[in-house]
Amino acid sequence: MNENKPLSAEFTKGLLKENPVLVMLLGMCPTLAVTTLASNAIGMGLATTFVLVCSNFVISLLKGVIPKAVRLPCFIVIIAGFVTLISFVLQRFLPGLYESLGVFLTLITVNCIILGRAEAFASKNKLLPSVLDGLGMGLGFTGALFVMGSLREILGAGSWFGIKLPLISQEPMLIFIMPAGGFFVLGCVIALVNRLAKKKPPKEISCENCPSAALCGMDKAGCKASSPAESEAAE
Repeated sequence: MNENKPLSAEFTKGLLKENPVLVMLLGMCPTLAVTTLASNAIGMGLATTFVLVCSNFVISLLKGVIPKAVRLPCFIVIIAGFVTLISFVLQRFLPGLYESLGVFLTLITVNCIILGRAEAFASKNKLLPSVLDGLGMGLGFTGALFVMGSLREILGAGSWFGIKLPLISQEPMLIFIMPAGGFFVLGCVIALVNRLAKKKPPKEISCENCPSAALCGMDKAGCKASSPAESEAAE
């Protein structure tokens, strides 16, 4: 972590700028599988956030103890412990959500978002920044799932959190709760985020901005950067 970077930046980067789903395109499996309902999306998102924050906390705390040669197995064991804990909690207090999430709840253990933050950030940074990084990434993941789950439930089932919506509930577009609809909604949301972030494609280097313009023997219509030796040979 950059020492001059404020702690707030570690938290906010995962919300939109480095959103794990909409920007880094991680965790696609649960993103497409559980977002047929808004309630399932929030449940998966919050469960993942819990595991992400707790695993980042422990991994950052033990980063000086875990041998580098076996760090990934150690990370998976730590993550699996928190996944088991949240599974027991959901099974006891929210059995309906536990059944709805099914196997995707246990697959949080190998979620590339959690493993990625453990390897790329928590194992290399201090405790507080690691916790804030996990919280920001988790809430960003939850927000992306919630938006997708809401859109797919409203358009595909004509309801929101199980509440039937007038007009839409009479003739819902069932394709939105199917896999094809999930990909379509994901693409639209990613496009919207890129638009809001005002991301632009990389600009082509023209002759005016080319660092080799003074040495280049080609005209502007056929600009081709060349080395000094090639330019002298051309002359």
